[in-house]
Amino acid sequence: MTGPSLPLVLASSSPRRRELLARLGLAVSYAVLEVDESRRPGEPPAVHVQRIASAKARAAAALHPHAAVLAADTSVVLGDEVFGKPRHPADAARILTLLRGRAHIVLTATTLMWSGQEVSHLEAAKVTFANFSDELLHWYVATGEGDDKAGAYAVQGKGAILVARVEGNVQGVVGLPLARLPGLFAALGLRLQRQGEGLVVRPAGGAALLPRAGPAPWD
Repeated sequence: MTGPSLPLVLASSSPRRRELLARLGLAVSYAVLEVDESRRPGEPPAVHVQRIASAKARAAAALHPHAAVLAADTSVVLGDEVFGKPRHPADAARILTLLRGRAHIVLTATTLMWSGQEVSHLEAAKVTFANFSDELLHWYVATGEGDDKAGAYAVQGKGAILVARVEGNVQGVVGLPLARLPGLFAALGLRLQRQGEGLVVRPAGGAALLPRAGPAPWD
């Protein structure tokens, strides 16, 4: 199929998500919007991340009505506690201390909007931390790498030294599961199509069902 491609807007300030999309050669614009990401009392973690991803997408779509808008939100979950970005270095140290030597769940909700339609996907991965030393913990906090990341660490960076095992899609842990994008676009009647060495978004002439994710690795 030929014809003009659709503009694609990423409703996120995350450099990790921008880097992941750049690997696909997609031409992407960015919309950085103020969205209240506070968790509501009693709100389940999965509901929370999906609500925030949807809010980001809707806010950006209101400003870019002719574009396909992609948004995502990631949270780290340990028991009943949900960790977003640390407020300061002491908070990062607290979070990493709680996660140390234990397994936690990383939830990433991805929402795509186009032409008044909306579709979402929830990705879950299980991450097990090593039982690292206090010295390593404080070294990592001092690097500042985890300052703007849910759970106060980056599995794709220096934070890999803290991680013993990942069960599930590591791209979801980073913040954007690329393998789910073709299904999200297809669900809204769009497709990713080759153009030169990269990809563009074009209407596909019909919607398709979003493929189901496989069973969670801890089921």
